[in-house]
Amino acid sequence: MDPSQLLPRLWLMTDERQGDGVLDAVARLPQGAGIVFRHYSLKEVARRDLFDRVRAAHRRLLLLLAAPADVARAWGADGSHGPGPGEGLRTASAHDLAEIRAAEAAGAAAIFLGPVFTTRSHRGREPLGPDRFAEMVRQARLPIIALGGMNAERAKMLSGAYGWAGIDAWS
Repeated sequence: MDPSQLLPRLWLMTDERQGDGVLDAVARLPQGAGIVFRHYSLKEVARRDLFDRVRAAHRRLLLLLAAPADVARAWGADGSHGPGPGEGLRTASAHDLAEIRAAEAAGAAAIFLGPVFTTRSHRGREPLGPDRFAEMVRQARLPIIALGGMNAERAKMLSGAYGWAGIDAWS
């Protein structure tokens, strides 16, 4: 089966700012959505505990761990998110065409591209905007998921996006 057939069109990117509120955000997701669990700054034991709580609460959502594929597999994730090659379902983030090409070459199933709009998680980074985003989507060979300041209304403004991901949109 083509891994992209499993890919949700709506995603939650977890973030430390959510704290335990991440479980409320998970509850707001529609069935069939996806989660990229990040929480990079937590110590491993606390990160694993919160991941396990998200996994227990996720009700038929695709759950990816932002970590190498072997760690994601050991933790019971449905796949991994991050740079480089890995086995199983894997996605990657990109901010420009060079990073899109690197993710394609590494075998990612989809790419989270952004920030499309101004966002708190990428302060100081110039957003792509809808036009530059659409141009990069046209040049990509994989499904592109819009990231950065996204919500349902902004997603309607984008051309060619496979789906969108948010943090605050689900809070």
